[in-house]
Amino acid sequence: MVARVRIVLLIVASAWLAGCGQTDGVDVTNTQQSVLPATEGSKDFGDYVVFFNALNTDQLKPEIAREYEIVRSKSRAMLSVSIHKKGENGQTTAVTGAVTASAVNLTGQLKTMTLREIREGEAIYYIGELAITDGEVLIYTIDVTPSNDPSRYTVRFKKQFFVEEK
Repeated sequence: MVARVRIVLLIVASAWLAGCGQTDGVDVTNTQQSVLPATEGSKDFGDYVVFFNALNTDQLKPEIAREYEIVRSKSRAMLSVSIHKKGENGQTTAVTGAVTASAVNLTGQLKTMTLREIREGEAIYYIGELAITDGEVLIYTIDVTPSNDPSRYTVRFKKQFFVEEK
């Protein structure tokens, strides 16, 4: 009886928080995967570390944007993801893998993007772009499966973008 009361209270509390907007747009049905703040920049998974970053594309140097065919704009965001395998000495090495990403804003609008692999010497990373609006908060979900490894790792992080100059 006590367990049933606790479950009912948990459901009521979750519904109340969702109705009051206290969940920050986070999907309360998937509470096992926490949403990291954008300031984190990486997540350690034991043998692998996933590095991630999202920024307005107007922050890229013009020559970099041109080289990688990225449109520089305050109203476009770029996601960059890199997978690194840990070595015995604590060093990491970039590795290839299957990387997918999507983003959801606080109104529940799903934004998908196609990631493409970029190689610069020994660096390997995956980038994708999407349109953004001023003040928009996106919760990114990144799924990574390193090559030659059956494990799948998921990173979720939140980032707010600003388009208008104050």
